Amino acid sequence: MRIPFPAALALAAFALAATTSVVPTTSAQNPGADPAARGRYLVRIAGCNDCHTAGYIPSAGKVPEKEWLKGDAVGFRGPWGTTYPANLRRYFANVPESAFIADARSGRMRPPMPWFNLAAMTDADLRAIHRYVRSLGEPGAPAPAYVPPGEEPRTPYIVFVPQEPKTTQARAH
Repeated sequence: MRIPFPAALALAAFALAATTSVVPTTSAQNPGADPAARGRYLVRIAGCNDCHTAGYIPSAGKVPEKEWLKGDAVGFRGPWGTTYPANLRRYFANVPESAFIADARSGRMRPPMPWFNLAAMTDADLRAIHRYVRSLGEPGAPAPAYVPPGEEPRTPYIVFVPQEPKTTQARAH
């Protein structure tokens, strides 16, 4: 199942609108109070759930927290191949804070992951996210593996390539 780029863009806009209404908790306003609470706040406002939690965008964020950040089987297909939102619970269960911070700063993540947003976060913010995700419990199943360019994915995917409007295509012929 292909999801055209305009639909993906609409989903992203919807996600942005949904996450901008989050009201920070006292812990979120005071980073030293409870790092895990700060991490939860950062996960919500940074939009981590938008991709890494199945069904989060279509349900306007109404996914139980016990299901957050388990990855998704809907891929993102572009010139880089097809990538899947990772199961962050599994990742964080096996990666120490220092390694996560190094990964966040490395820029080695495939599109459409906005690694540059992670790289801009403070070490304290990244540690808080790490602590929060590790507190979530049972990690669940891994997300599907990366599919290289030219190979057909076996799961639904969103096409992340700009499309010409049909009226423009018709005039060109």
